[in-house]
Amino acid sequence: MTNKETVEDPEKEKRKIKSVKKMKEIMTNYYIEAKTADQTGKKIAWITSGGPVEPLIAMDVIPVYPENHGAMIGASKMGVDLCEKSEEMGYSRDLCSYARTDIACSPINGGPIGGLPKPDMLICCNNICGTVLKWYEIQARYYDVPLFILDTPFCHTEFSIEAKEYVKKQINEYLKFLEMVCDKQFDYDRMKQVGQLSLKGQRLWQAVLDTTVHQPAPMSAFDAFFHLALIVTLRGTQIVVDYYSSLLDEMRERITSGISAVHNEKHRLLWDNIPIWYRTRWLSEKFASHDACLVADTYTSAWCSSLKYINEGNFLDTMADGYTKIYLNLGVDKMAEHVIEMIDKYNANGIVMHSNRSCKPYSFGQYDILKIVKEKRDIPALVIEADMVDERSFSESQIETRIDAFMEVLKARK
Repeated sequence: MTNKETVEDPEKEKRKIKSVKKMKEIMTNYYIEAKTADQTGKKIAWITSGGPVEPLIAMDVIPVYPENHGAMIGASKMGVDLCEKSEEMGYSRDLCSYARTDIACSPINGGPIGGLPKPDMLICCNNICGTVLKWYEIQARYYDVPLFILDTPFCHTEFSIEAKEYVKKQINEYLKFLEMVCDKQFDYDRMKQVGQLSLKGQRLWQAVLDTTVHQPAPMSAFDAFFHLALIVTLRGTQIVVDYYSSLLDEMRERITSGISAVHNEKHRLLWDNIPIWYRTRWLSEKFASHDACLVADTYTSAWCSSLKYINEGNFLDTMADGYTKIYLNLGVDKMAEHVIEMIDKYNANGIVMHSNRSCKPYSFGQYDILKIVKEKRDIPALVIEADMVDERSFSESQIETRIDAFMEVLKARK
């Protein structure tokens, strides 16, 4: 060990977020409960990441997210093998790597947790993309279980009254579907409680993300990518409220104590798109080596978007707005407005866009968004071409060169 490494170790230790251990415990218990549901009599629902989970919680159904599983596969560096298996099964490499790895896992119980628990039902909401429709149809056939599809019209410019009524009717059908599969009446009183907990958890998560308004930021987007899991998987539970209350306290303590995510923070960046799960640490360290911190991102903030639209006193009736008007279901102009708002809010002086081979809805409009951002804020931008799970689409040398060049531009502007 060199002297430099000896000096740096205590500094790195100080910067570690203590809540990580608790988060791992919660997620471990969550997956144990899901994997042993057949012993407790609880039902399992696979649901898309943008889907309405609160009614499932109200009906005591355990929600499981194949996309979360895909992220775990990517972080565990198991993506290539599973992607190749899916290609052997006949699925094109051009398809979403979350879908490919999930489909490949099912016959072999693959992945870092030995496969997901068998679902009793599938809930698919297309507010994030169209791929999920075919993906969930495939899995519904494989497991021979009922599938409910919630169709949310794309909001190019507005969410019309007619479109809102269309989605509201489907939500009522969703509740009837749950009653049929669970063989019991929907608990509307419990739903009110779950709705309140959902919104409280979202507010706390947004408050955690907003601690990075402080300069230097107490956490980075790479930290947010990790701590996001609870607001996705267990939204609407007391567990989420308690955890994010604790995490928020820790972030505030870090600000008070002068503990920042990046030592000597000089550059504040905004990340766009899904993380490159198998290289989050490398990217974090690479940007940190240039005194740059990714202080915010369009991805983790997406699970707070319903706060603008859902009425706490009337959760069910306003769910249509909250689950339709999310970031990926908006037109490019609206997405650009959101990016500009984040640039201003977090005082970002550069933007990093992951042009994600897998996620077409997230990636197709990026150059249009950059054009609008360039006209209105004129900040440097970096585009990284990769994939969220499939490492075959990642070129380290090329991306490292682009990051170095991008950072030189930022440094020249200081």
